[in-house]
Amino acid sequence: MRSTSNPAFRNLPTQQGGYATFDRSGGGMMGGGAAYAGAQTSHVDPSQASQEVGRPITIDDIVQKTAISAGLALVAGALTMLSGLAVLAIPAFLVGLVVSLIVIVKQKPSAPLTLTYSGAMGVALGGISTMFPGLAFQAVIGTAGVFFGMLVVYKTGAVKVTPRFTKWIMGAMIGVVVLMLANLVGSFFVPGGLGLRDGGTMAIIFSLVVIGVAAFSLLMDFDAADNAVRAGVPEKYSWYIAFGLMTTLVWLYIEILRLLSYFQGD
Repeated sequence: MRSTSNPAFRNLPTQQGGYATFDRSGGGMMGGGAAYAGAQTSHVDPSQASQEVGRPITIDDIVQKTAISAGLALVAGALTMLSGLAVLAIPAFLVGLVVSLIVIVKQKPSAPLTLTYSGAMGVALGGISTMFPGLAFQAVIGTAGVFFGMLVVYKTGAVKVTPRFTKWIMGAMIGVVVLMLANLVGSFFVPGGLGLRDGGTMAIIFSLVVIGVAAFSLLMDFDAADNAVRAGVPEKYSWYIAFGLMTTLVWLYIEILRLLSYFQGD
């Protein structure tokens, strides 16, 4: 399986010698690069790996689990917005962050943890969206549009997910995160920091770049999921893949919402 920026996909088992074992690729930044750090892969002994055998995963399994996770996030976000509970954004985001770290560290599929992450991030995004009236629906449509657009790009082979492509996207993610951190640190000393988040021309360009990086990272997510199906990994890993896709979608939604807020400010 190719290397991917998303740790939820970096540790999917591959079918070898009659049982599933874990891929031995290195760690890296995940799809939601601004929010989470990548995790190093661990190794599983044969006795543990032999317990991974189960019904092979299918595309339908992945679609179903991802749809359930995304649907839960949408419902949680909508309820939070309708209630006007913006105060829940930060605690919900922290819950989502903690749960995501648990999933990454455990490197095991878990329906409860995936759904908890989706629900928590839905509340967090709903709380954030209350600060930008009228933009949430546009951001959801934009996120869905990018997701299905990149799925078409992947399925048609318009852009091939090669090792070189993966390295370029991972490098771009690292660069984006470094710039975000530099802007944050700079804002402590100079109003607006480096000007990457102040709503100006540079901020708009930077957001477009980040959205582009997040969108292309979806191609690596699709490729990793596709490889998991081809390898015949156990069906339960569909929850692991759904979690990985959700982290990228959360990142994408936040950046699209931010970009829209710049134009609303005008």
